[in-house]
Amino acid sequence: MYPPEMVAPMRQELTAHGVSSLESAADVDGLLQPAQGSQLVVVNSVCGCAAANARPGVRLAMQHSKLPSTVATVFAGVDREATDRARSYFKGYMPSSPSMALLKDGECVFMLQRHEIEGRAPEDIAARLTAAFDEHC
Repeated sequence: MYPPEMVAPMRQELTAHGVSSLESAADVDGLLQPAQGSQLVVVNSVCGCAAANARPGVRLAMQHSKLPSTVATVFAGVDREATDRARSYFKGYMPSSPSMALLKDGECVFMLQRHEIEGRAPEDIAARLTAAFDEHC
């Protein structure tokens, strides 16, 4: 587990742009259990090789004209309970961090996993996200 003060700037990199931080299983269930609308859940990470471009990619995608109803984040290695609960909604996908899951009416309809993020530019990540937004939101 990472100290919260160490990851605060990485968390704020998303929350400063309208992404809600989910820090408990109850927070995750409160967002995802109603199973209505579309939600993007970002599994944030300290991994420099992938997360360093994942967060800017999410920020760029948040400027798109079509967005999910809600965008939230859990932080792997910090918010363990919240991260585990969020991953329980990503049926059919192995745990991955960073990762991004788009849910629609309770079903995971799009997933961007670490191996699809690593080595990609923020613009490429944003393009994948916005294409999913256009299709599912």
